[in-house]
Amino acid sequence: MDLTGKLLIAMPGMGDPGFEHAVVAVCAHSPEGAMGLIVNKPLPKPGMNDLLEQLGISVTASDRAETRPILFGGPVETGRGFVLHSPEWQGRGKPMPVTPQMSMTATRDILEDIAAGCGPDRALLALGYAGWGPGQLEEEILDNGWLIADADADLALSGEHATKWMRALSGMGIDPRSLSAAAGRA
Repeated sequence: MDLTGKLLIAMPGMGDPGFEHAVVAVCAHSPEGAMGLIVNKPLPKPGMNDLLEQLGISVTASDRAETRPILFGGPVETGRGFVLHSPEWQGRGKPMPVTPQMSMTATRDILEDIAAGCGPDRALLALGYAGWGPGQLEEEILDNGWLIADADADLALSGEHATKWMRALSGMGIDPRSLSAAAGRA
């Protein structure tokens, strides 16, 4: 089972508070493990302009940079930035395709282009990522930790973070009130 490009939707019984009501875009999945970005948990600070300033990147298109929150991408390498974005932007750092509608880039050039107003049409900047070792994600799915949904770039890349979990469930035809926190196997 390859979950690359899928969305993981945290079940109500998710034991880790960092993943409570999380929606994760799985960027890579293989027998060696998985890597994804939480796409619905904005950080209170730093702001995008603050981060760009810390990196020595001058902002010439402040309206595009200033309005973008930085997200908590996950608990691994929280000092490292990742940008999930629409695929038309190619940059110098060769973005990693996630789906035909989304790519991921972890190089400085995308931040420079965003600051200059010539970055991707849609982009989310996340600090840190969600990572799983071999078989760990599959076990969490079997333990009723996650629902798996097809990729939805409109949902993942939208700025409406507070409603993404509910919209992801609704997109699957699921009423969150009908979900159980208990796992079971037949």
